[in-house]
Amino acid sequence: MRSQFRKDLILIASADRNWGIGYENRLLKRIPEDLKRFAQLTRGNLIVVGRKTMESFKDAKPLPDRVNVVLTRDRQYQCPGAVVVHDLEELMSAISGYPGKVYVCGGESVYRLLLDYCALALITRIDAAFEADTHLPDLDSDSRWVREETGQWQQSSVGISFRYDTYRRCGG
Repeated sequence: MRSQFRKDLILIASADRNWGIGYENRLLKRIPEDLKRFAQLTRGNLIVVGRKTMESFKDAKPLPDRVNVVLTRDRQYQCPGAVVVHDLEELMSAISGYPGKVYVCGGESVYRLLLDYCALALITRIDAAFEADTHLPDLDSDSRWVREETGQWQQSSVGISFRYDTYRRCGG
C-alpha cells in the first residue's frame, strides 16, 4: 500500500536560524508578507495540519477557500468544515484522488511524519533566533534535500529580515 502513497506533497513553513518553527503553539514571528504569500499559495488547494495547528488558527476554524485536513490521534476530535483523519493510511486515502496541490502546514509532528512524502519544501527563513519548542528538521544538513533556490533577504513591515528558500527532494 505504501508504494501507492502520494510523494508530491509540498511542505510549507517559516523557520528561524535554528530551524525553530513555533513556541507555545504560536508562530515564532508573524510576518505579514509571509502570511499573505502562504494564503496565495494554499488558497484553492488542500492543506494538512495537526490538531494543535488547527487550534492555533483564528477561532480554531478551518482556513477558508481550501480543503482542510486535520491529522490527529484523538479519535473524539471534531472540526466542522474540515476532514479529520487519525493516521498515515487514513490521510493518504483521503488525499489520494485530490487533483490539486497538497500543502503540509505543520506542526512539528506532522512535518516529521510527512517529510518523506514531500517533493518540495517552501521555507521562509527568518534571520533571527527565537525561543522555540518545535523545530523542523535541518534540510540544509539532510542529504536527501537540496536547496534549489535561495531568496533575497528582505525586510518585513514588522522589522524582521526574511527570505524564501525552495528545497527539492533529491531524485524527486
